[in-house]
Amino acid sequence: MGEPDSQIGATRLPPLAALRCFEVAARLESFSQAADALHLTHGAVSRAVRAVEEDLGVALFERRNRRVFLTAAGRTLANAVREGLRTIEAATRSLRQSARNTPLTVSCEPTLLMRWLIPRLSSFQAAHPDIPIHLTAGGGPVTLGHGVDLAIRRDDFLWPDHVSANRLFAERVGPVCRADRVEAFFAITGEGSPVLRPTAPRLHSRTRPGAWDHWSAATGRTVSEPAPDGPSQMFEHFYFSLQAAVAGLGVAIGPWQLVRDDVESGILAAPLGFVEDGSAYHLLSPEPLVDDGRAAPLLEWLRRAAA
Repeated sequence: MGEPDSQIGATRLPPLAALRCFEVAARLESFSQAADALHLTHGAVSRAVRAVEEDLGVALFERRNRRVFLTAAGRTLANAVREGLRTIEAATRSLRQSARNTPLTVSCEPTLLMRWLIPRLSSFQAAHPDIPIHLTAGGGPVTLGHGVDLAIRRDDFLWPDHVSANRLFAERVGPVCRADRVEAFFAITGEGSPVLRPTAPRLHSRTRPGAWDHWSAATGRTVSEPAPDGPSQMFEHFYFSLQAAVAGLGVAIGPWQLVRDDVESGILAAPLGFVEDGSAYHLLSPEPLVDDGRAAPLLEWLRRAAA
């Protein structure tokens, strides 16, 4: 039981849905037209208005000859409700606009981020200036919804069942070296096909230590063993091994999407081509993407960019 001096009852408002029906009926001075505008029945509008009148204890309309006319009390309430709805609409419009302007935070594996995504991002921004993107570098498991909206990952680890995985492109790999070092690192067999020389320096990385073995398994090629005294270099990160190939230090295993710009510009060469290694990149989201969401245009653009 409420306290005797409580103001809760005095400040209680009629249901917002009923006030909305009243405002439309007041503006049109017709229950039938209000019903059509709100996609309700005449009876539903009439009951909503009656509920507001009973709640306030005053008549809001004068009903005569199947027509309704606002009373003085009705006009007072109609003006107040109309002003209140305008305030609510302005606030919700502002909040929606603010939400649209909040950057979409995308976590991406570092090498893919630097060598593929960032060089192409300007075309997405030009096509979708209303969808700001904030990029972060990260690999492996990621917790979505805690500062990260989406993540681009290769499926070389298991992700939770509740994560929605949207395939972007298959991983294709092959040995790459600087274009002007092809003859130094590759020999041509009698059949006219290139083979890696035993003396060619092989570039490795700690983040993809099995890259050469995976490429060999995917192609079925038996790669010649490096010369006993042949140079070999291990780099801390996969990105560094690719940069070493660009610098002419040796031959690295390069995924197509990560080296395509350098291959197409003639900086790098891939004498043995590229082959799918059985893995693929995906755009991970906490729930399925919807056509009218901000993430759906990004997914479509990522797939086009990878084609």
